[in-house]
Amino acid sequence: MAELKLRGARKSYGSVEIIKGLDLDVEDREFVVFVGPSGCGKSTLLRMIAGLEKITAGDLLIDGARANDIDPSERGLAMVFQSYALYPHMTVAENMGFALKIAGVSAAEKERKVREAAEVLQLTHLLDRRPKALSGGQRQRVAIGRAIVRNPKVFLFDEPLSNLDAALRVSMRLELMRLHEQLNATMIYVTHDQIEAMTMADKIVVLNNGSIEQVGSPLDLYNKPANIFVAGFIGSPKMNLLKLKVVSTGPEGVTVTLPGGKTLTVPVEAGTVKTGDELLLGMRPEHLRISADGRFKGQASLAERLGSLTILHVEVTPDITLVVQTEGGDTTPLHSPIALDVAPSLCHLFRTDGPALTPLHSV
Repeated sequence: MAELKLRGARKSYGSVEIIKGLDLDVEDREFVVFVGPSGCGKSTLLRMIAGLEKITAGDLLIDGARANDIDPSERGLAMVFQSYALYPHMTVAENMGFALKIAGVSAAEKERKVREAAEVLQLTHLLDRRPKALSGGQRQRVAIGRAIVRNPKVFLFDEPLSNLDAALRVSMRLELMRLHEQLNATMIYVTHDQIEAMTMADKIVVLNNGSIEQVGSPLDLYNKPANIFVAGFIGSPKMNLLKLKVVSTGPEGVTVTLPGGKTLTVPVEAGTVKTGDELLLGMRPEHLRISADGRFKGQASLAERLGSLTILHVEVTPDITLVVQTEGGDTTPLHSPIALDVAPSLCHLFRTDGPALTPLHSV
């Protein structure tokens, strides 16, 4: 397989800059996921790597060699698209082996590679069928098989599961994870679904407006979001964010005033933050807990009962509602008083312009 590096990569269409000078390392055999909202540039970045979009400035290095001007067919990459792009008049075997046929691979070698890929993807019994006789999941596996037979250095996936229903997306997600382990391959995967990113990736690249917001393991991004954007994008339900004022700073952290007048000291470095400044307090729904003497007082206005868990929407003030994740058997009555609390060590503080305050070293 291969390692891949981007150095100062930019993509512009005329005066409009889509990718804004990115530096990124993809290590050999890593499963890297590009995630972000629609229009953030993740698919454009993938197409730049594949050679389907010309890099305006900067360098793409594959195994240390500059690849900007190498033809897409010569880069040793294989791409699986959102649309399956299968030839309707060809069988599964013919679709999977078409690139090998064009490359002049012998019929015997082509058949061997197709059968090996079909065994990996459990498609052997479908090799004589045409795409119209396949389910959505089977068609996607054929598209992946077409990539496998080329034995690429890097697999590129552009939102390959977005056309599948929810249940099939889950099963295909598991299949891709098994495939990565089985092939021991380098894979780059694009999605707007943060759950796909969290469950599949060795490393997540969070993109926003053509720039990288943060790179790290799923748990790094979840536990230590670098800024408000990552905090709000990673995690489901989303992190609660409250704008509050600083009442003091000290060696134990930064203290803010909560709705209702109580205070909370978050163990973070104050830096240039001073008394009277406004910050955003971040609390994940699963870290809030019901407590008789909790710092937040309110009432549950809505309850989403999902069986294994319950999501409560607790109105603290007319303008502030906290989302709380509790056990599936939670019986909290609606429209009655409730108090919530949170461990300070599980809280985050962000400057209003985005960056997170650094946790104290002892935390």
